[in-house]
Amino acid sequence: MFSRYEVPLSLAGRLRASPCGAKSYCAALWYYECLMEQRLQKIIAEMGIASRRKAEEIIMEGRVTVNGTVAEIGMKADPLRDHIKVDGKLLTKPEKKVYYVFHKPRGVVTSMSDPQGRPTVNEYLRGIKQRVFPVGRLDFDSEGLLLLTNDGDFAYSILHPSKKIPKTYLVKVKGVLEEEEMERLRKGIRIDGKMTAPAKVKKLKKTESNSWIEMTIYEGRKRQVRKMLERVGHQVIRLMRIRINGIEMGPLDPGSYRKFTVQEMDAIMRETGRGDGA
Repeated sequence: MFSRYEVPLSLAGRLRASPCGAKSYCAALWYYECLMEQRLQKIIAEMGIASRRKAEEIIMEGRVTVNGTVAEIGMKADPLRDHIKVDGKLLTKPEKKVYYVFHKPRGVVTSMSDPQGRPTVNEYLRGIKQRVFPVGRLDFDSEGLLLLTNDGDFAYSILHPSKKIPKTYLVKVKGVLEEEEMERLRKGIRIDGKMTAPAKVKKLKKTESNSWIEMTIYEGRKRQVRKMLERVGHQVIRLMRIRINGIEMGPLDPGSYRKFTVQEMDAIMRETGRGDGA
């Protein structure tokens, strides 16, 4: 509990008239504590350490402590009062939130490090001062648009299945994709024992031996595009993500990045229900 010297008198006065019905100074202090405490995964996300989903994994792995005690899922804390550590490092005031569009090359791991020694996204980000992380992932053999940020709440809003954020890919497949097969993709395909959401599919061009299509999905299941096309009998030769909702990769060279435009920030924040901008 806070001592009487840790909360300004003016704030305590306002809290006495709060919706909690705090009538006394002690009650005001209690209400203040209620306001300041947040779930640990939310604090970690706001500090730019990881997305909320990843933060939950970090907590379950026993890598988070609060005032020297190993944290558990569901635990709350006050980031201004409590000593919260991740992997032994004390969390401090969060950095300015930043948002980047990155063109991930093929043969690069969507991770900041790799125990197998393969090239990672981190090797291309030396010009970014803040510690950012990828929003979602692209397979090792896939390329294209990857969002980078240090805003865990933003990442959570993009990744959460309830948002149904559209992700668009250019895909080269082996063989000629027929209209009947594209219609199956549009209706949804059963993969890993579960139906996918309906996809948008448009044929761009074809040759005697392969086809180029544009495909939009609204989920983020592992290797989803590849598995869907395999189910209709076509192996993916090349896969490039070009768009996430209103954010276009554009003419970025592989391995390069740029900041979000103001228009992109406004569009994605509205889509995820977080207001008109960041």
